[in-house]
Amino acid sequence: MRERLQKILSAHGAASRRAAEVLIARGKVTVNGQVASVGDSADAENDAIEIDGRPLSIRPEPITILLHKPRGVVTTLSDEKGRKTVRDLLTDIPDRLVPVGRLDMNTEGLLLLTNDGALVQTLTHPSHEIDKEYHVGLKSGDMDAAARALAQPMTIEGYKIQPAKTAVVRRDEGGGGVVSVTIHEGRHHQVRLMCQQAELEVVRLRRVRLGPLSIEGVPYGHYRKLTPAEVKKLHPEHADT
Repeated sequence: MRERLQKILSAHGAASRRAAEVLIARGKVTVNGQVASVGDSADAENDAIEIDGRPLSIRPEPITILLHKPRGVVTTLSDEKGRKTVRDLLTDIPDRLVPVGRLDMNTEGLLLLTNDGALVQTLTHPSHEIDKEYHVGLKSGDMDAAARALAQPMTIEGYKIQPAKTAVVRRDEGGGGVVSVTIHEGRHHQVRLMCQQAELEVVRLRRVRLGPLSIEGVPYGHYRKLTPAEVKKLHPEHADT
């Protein structure tokens, strides 16, 4: 099957699509011995594709991991400050997996990592509005009022976000509790900035759901592989099946 060359390079883990375009533009990529151009297509199964004279590696078996990310772990594959990374938690996964989006260091919960370049493109594209549900632990206050405040239209860093869906999960004796906040835009630090604007003090933030996937059943700091059926449901055309 013929596909855009940058898509093939991304799917094989050679580079992101943007980086692949740069490699192609610089004349680093050849197809059947001919220097490729940006926009060219190829057949990964039948064409000889090389980068700097080295054959493109065999397409790896797609693997997607659902990780229950702990607090204090950074969403990178390596860290110049020596902090623990999500890659350190994947003790028996030899493949190079990349995070799909990010959770900041102090946010816990559901994080996907994969070597499936097409899935990364699908889930991170702005047009793919997949629900992301967070449980926000609040130190004090009326939980019903907090839920109403977080559901109001807001402008975050100059961007008008779409109203979140909210619900009270737990009310603690003496005040405080947990509010569920569901968004699908996923802008950087969006839920924390929403709480800041609503003047709510966050003591814990967890992502508990991403589309059809839940963190339920995955122990803190552990992970599991997604089934092919689960991966299929992450694609827009299968989201409701």
